[in-house]
Amino acid sequence: QPLISSSEWLQIHGLKRNKLSLSQILSQIGFKHKKDYVTTLGKLVASRYADGLFPQYKRAGDGSVYNLTAKKELILHFVDFLMGAIELYKQRMAWLTSESRQIFGVIQERCIVIVLDFGPAAPAEFDLCRDAFSMVLVEQVTQIAKFNLIRAAQDLTKWQQKPTPVSEHSVKSALTWLWKLDHMTAASHTSSAEALLEAMSDEAVSS
Repeated sequence: QPLISSSEWLQIHGLKRNKLSLSQILSQIGFKHKKDYVTTLGKLVASRYADGLFPQYKRAGDGSVYNLTAKKELILHFVDFLMGAIELYKQRMAWLTSESRQIFGVIQERCIVIVLDFGPAAPAEFDLCRDAFSMVLVEQVTQIAKFNLIRAAQDLTKWQQKPTPVSEHSVKSALTWLWKLDHMTAASHTSSAEALLEAMSDEAVSS
């Protein structure tokens, strides 16, 4: 799936965009039971010609009443579309909460720098962190334009001096660099902040 935000995704696949919101469906399967102001009576009077003629649906939100005129086939037609929309939403949710997106969310920026701050991680935790970074490189970074990696430490380490164009070769190179990092590296209480400042120093970096 493309690396876009949920709001952008809904603009394409949302119910309203596909004319499947409740109000849009109701307007296609019936008509609103209206009230008109009768001057001689001085009040709103509802038309009664549809009473008992059509099934009626009352919206909980605004209390409006719709007379339903559609045949069963058309209702089932909308049911099929809504079931398809539900399945699409389920797929999107499963995708959002799987693999690297569980940790990093969906990367939408075109040029990024990932700061690796392992802290005093035990060897097993250190490898778990590298697994997570490897996952995001393969699954998401491969879909953007440029990237770089910086390790927060007393002696700050960078994979490249500047963000590098994404390619099969550059991603493999970054993975090799990541897995050759030493577990124990001296750190200072300012190393995390220094790494973040270094990451943000390039104007091309959007996040």
